[in-house]
Order: sequence, then structure tokens, then C-alpha cells
Amino acid sequence: MAAQLFKKTAYSSVYQKYMIPVSNEIMNLVLSYVKDKTNGQPLEMAVDVGCGYGRYTLPLAPHFKKVLGTDHSESQINLAKQYSSANNVSYMVAAAEKLPLEDASVDLVTAALAAHWFTVDKFAHEAVRVLKTKGCFAAHAFYPTNEVEYKDLSHDLNVVMSEVWDTLFQYNVNAEAVGHPLCQYKTIYEAIPLQDKEWITDIPVKIEMSIHEIIGFIQLLVMFQILIEKDMKKTEQFLIQMEKRFREILGEEADSARLTAHFKHFCVLACKH
Repeated sequence: MAAQLFKKTAYSSVYQKYMIPVSNEIMNLVLSYVKDKTNGQPLEMAVDVGCGYGRYTLPLAPHFKKVLGTDHSESQINLAKQYSSANNVSYMVAAAEKLPLEDASVDLVTAALAAHWFTVDKFAHEAVRVLKTKGCFAAHAFYPTNEVEYKDLSHDLNVVMSEVWDTLFQYNVNAEAVGHPLCQYKTIYEAIPLQDKEWITDIPVKIEMSIHEIIGFIQLLVMFQILIEKDMKKTEQFLIQMEKRFREILGEEADSARLTAHFKHFCVLACKH
């Protein structure tokens, strides 16, 4: 399901519009780790696996001589090429489990919001294969919590969000892929065949979002897309009721309110010796 979903051009465009912003904290964490492990030596090559439209690929450009973004989705790669703004960044359609790179040729292999969709063991070994000595691995993602803050209305908003997640989890047909983020990539940490590795969890991120943006984000979720395929009418009612309940809680402020949505980021880091 997920593999086909990301190949759809319409979905790629919506994903670009409603996915939450790049976490500067995570990017700084990854880059600091790489520079520490390489003792500040010049960095030649980074590959961002499952790069999507390049949102976590482009921030690597100032720090490496070359950056390659790979993704199995041609529509995502086409978007990435369209919005690319760095001369040292290129993109290619390729599977995460079979990277088009030579052995020991890469300083950093990273996967942002993507590793849980891969065949994890195969990807982990492929990443190690292409890494140079002292090369680094970084996989990071996030999950949304039920918590939404707005003035003294947070409790009522959180009740709605909890019910939304309860409904969507009924359509979790890919329990393993969803399970990786819910355990904060513990399974991915364990799959990396390197001794020097770190697992960092519970990195809090708060993002201000409108009702429209929250609903847009929910529509990106694979579980929501499965609901659409199973029952379009039920999906439409689900969205209508969710927006109605938000508006009832927020009243006259519904169109102007910026709600604070809580997310938790997590990261697996490793170094090849």
C-alpha cells in the first residue's frame, strides 16, 4: 500500500503541502555527530535514502561535496528535481535495499521519515556496505501525539484527537511499518550491524498549526488513505465530523486559531569502524 501510495503524483503534491516542517534540531544533531566522528575532515558524499521531494536532502548540501537523494517513487523524485536549488545535489529512482553506489564510497547514509517503509535488515546491511570507514548512518522520524494545546481548550481538543487516532488505527494494515515509529526506531537501532551506535528518543517538537493544516496532515497518513480506499463516504463523514468538532470547541476563533500540536522525534545514529 505505502509503496504504491508514494508513487501517486497527487499524493506527492499533498505530502509536500501538509507534511510538518524540517526539524532543524534533528539536522543539527545528525551533522554534529558526523563531524565529531570524522574529526572535522572534509565530507565528500552523502546519500539520503527515501528522500521524497528532498526536504531533508537539501539541508545536507552545504556540508558535503556531493549529495544524492534516492527514492523508489518517480513522482517524488520528479518533485525533488523540480524544487532542487543546489548544484551539488542530484536525485535518482532507486530501492533502499539496493543502492546504486560502490562499496565504501559514502560519508553519510541518512533516511528521514522513511526507514520504517524499507525492508529494514536489507537496508541496514546495504547502508553499511556503502559507508566508508568512519562513515555514519542516521535514521530519524517522528510520531504525532494526542496532545494539542490552545488556551483553556486543550482538554476538549485532545479528546477529539484521541478519537481520531483510535479510528485511524482500525485501518493499520501495515503494523510493522507503523510499529517502527511507535517504538521510536528501537527495531531499526537493533538491526544496524555496527557496534558504535546511539538511540536517541523523545525529542519534543511543538508546531503551530491551523485546523486546516492539522486535517491536511491527517490526510497524509497511510491509515487515512486506506480508509479512503475502503469507504469513501465514511472518510468524507470522518473529515466533516472532525472539523465540526474542532469548530464547536474553538467557536469564533476556529478560522484564526493556531493550535500547538505536539510531536516526538527520534533518531538512530551509527558509525562504521
